[in-house]
Amino acid sequence: MVDEGVQKAVPAVQNAISILRQLAAQGRSIGATQIARETGLNVSSTFNILRTLTNEGLLSFDPEAKTYRIGMGLMEFAIPLLGANPADLIRSTLTAIAKDHQVMIALWQITENQRIVLTDRFTAPRIVHAVLARDSRLPVFAGAIGRCYAAATGLDKSATKKGFDTVIWQDPPSFESYWADVLTARETGTASDRGQLFRGLDIVATLALDGEGVPRLGMSSITIAGQQTEESLSAVASALRGAAEQIERCIFCRPTPG
Repeated sequence: MVDEGVQKAVPAVQNAISILRQLAAQGRSIGATQIARETGLNVSSTFNILRTLTNEGLLSFDPEAKTYRIGMGLMEFAIPLLGANPADLIRSTLTAIAKDHQVMIALWQITENQRIVLTDRFTAPRIVHAVLARDSRLPVFAGAIGRCYAAATGLDKSATKKGFDTVIWQDPPSFESYWADVLTARETGTASDRGQLFRGLDIVATLALDGEGVPRLGMSSITIAGQQTEESLSAVASALRGAAEQIERCIFCRPTPG
């Protein structure tokens, strides 16, 4: 019996996608050996994938320089998305995460006056969840998103303390523990709030940054305390981080790190 719920990755497809992303990030023609080095693939596999992608028109090959770059054929896949509302693209991704992890996902817009505004929410069917009204507003330093914000903007301890003091917490964390979470978020890109912003709610969150590195969107999973295990909350945080990185690349045109 095959468990249809288990998704098995196809290495060859993953490798091809890795090569396409590497070329897109470079923005210029590069050779097979460099592509192999940057993606961690062996040269033989890299060459075979490059040749296949070139034959399909997804890459273009310069026979004199022996280099590859993104080809016009990729536009065939991009055309349906041209002119699409970015919110619609985000909605499908976050809806899938909500269903896969049985959580409620909140999408927040980060404003220039250091507030976060709830613009949408995505809920798995038939789960008990907290209800937050659209257009709800909070200080940008609040909760898990606040920790991510302080981390992403590189604020020092003193500036972070000023932001921390603007938040009304139901069960206030110590600033030292909040600051420790900020430092961790600088490494992981995610943070959590366990009943501190709102009693009885477990929150994990991440941010999507624009091309200039400015936080633009916050994404948080908000669940009733005890509904999720530590392991499942970590899995939700990882899924949200992956979604944020996709949004950064595809909507905000943020360069891939490294």
